[in-house]
Amino acid sequence: MFSKEEYLTRMNHTKQKMMEYGVEVLLISNPSNMFYLTGYNAWSFYVHQILVVMIDEEQPIWIGREMDAHSAKITTWLDENHIIPYPDEFVQSTIRHPMDFVANILNEIGQGNRKIGLEMDAFYFTGMCYERITQGLPNAEFRNFSTLVNWVRLIKSDDEIECMKKAAKILENAMHAAYYTADVGMRENDVAAAIYQAQISGTAEFGGDYTSIVPMIPTSENTASPHLTWTDRRYKHGDYLTIEIAGCYRRYHTPMARTMAIGEAPDKVKDLAEVVVEGIETTMDAIKPGMTAEEVESIWSKTIAKRGYFKESRLGYSIGLSFPPDWGEHTVSFRKGDRTILQPNMTFHLMPGIWLDNYGVEITESIRITDNGCETFANVPRELYIKKPSNISAMTRAHKEHTGS
Repeated sequence: MFSKEEYLTRMNHTKQKMMEYGVEVLLISNPSNMFYLTGYNAWSFYVHQILVVMIDEEQPIWIGREMDAHSAKITTWLDENHIIPYPDEFVQSTIRHPMDFVANILNEIGQGNRKIGLEMDAFYFTGMCYERITQGLPNAEFRNFSTLVNWVRLIKSDDEIECMKKAAKILENAMHAAYYTADVGMRENDVAAAIYQAQISGTAEFGGDYTSIVPMIPTSENTASPHLTWTDRRYKHGDYLTIEIAGCYRRYHTPMARTMAIGEAPDKVKDLAEVVVEGIETTMDAIKPGMTAEEVESIWSKTIAKRGYFKESRLGYSIGLSFPPDWGEHTVSFRKGDRTILQPNMTFHLMPGIWLDNYGVEITESIRITDNGCETFANVPRELYIKKPSNISAMTRAHKEHTGS
């Protein structure tokens, strides 16, 4: 997908970080980091797989399930000698474990007594993984480096930015599909289906990828819970919903959230939407390279405080490439205490949602830090979207016929 030169540059940056922290071998289980360094891209992360990065070797070693080895051959820049499959007898066995196989390989190639970094807080590195790898390498010194590669990923290359721009075009189509489909009599799952159709179809010029998070589209009082997905409930006049989705192109994500109402919106939702829009626009106008992440959050907090609101959760986080179950990079967060300095080509999901006891509003943007400020990836109006129902009487009649009421 990217040039070999770019992958080698990423490897060199990773090894520089390893040298800084005194790590000689890094065992990577995070599929996003595996993809970043090699291009490996298959739905195989539900079984254990490891990328072994050695400080003194140009190529890393991919170790994974035998049936997935061909995926490594066709998606990565590694030669066949650096792709090592384990037999299927190691898959979900109560007797043996893939980390036993990994430990044996490391011992065989003389890496069993080195300083080894582990991604101990990665989604797919389990407690059993840790137990078996440490048992299998008793002479190694282990340390936790869960986000070492994540931090290397923080500043995007121009090619990565182009992927995110394409993801933004897909996002625009998906958001418009949600707006178009949500209507009186339609079901929440119908909106989710329309979003999926747009996400995967992409545009006439390029197709879409699956996203790391499913559409989150809670309705009315459920908007107080931003991470609800959907039900088969039918929309009625006066419902309002938050829509948090993303476009994805070759694993690079551009997320966004918007809030819409069908027919009418309660005054409380209208008022809160005005607060959120004012807050995000004031914050975006102020963002520039050289600021710290906590300074960004401070601008937002001071702006909404003038209207009597505050937000306890973080204002946003770094984004880029990702695999399920999350599209965040797990590095920078816009919140108090994060003094990371913003630099050009850092990318974030600026996430100014406000959730109260029985309703909420989300209006968010994916942004890129530029040389002078920041810019959005996608172009969708931020205002609370009020949709005039297509045909209330027809939709109501269809609903009654369907339910027999």
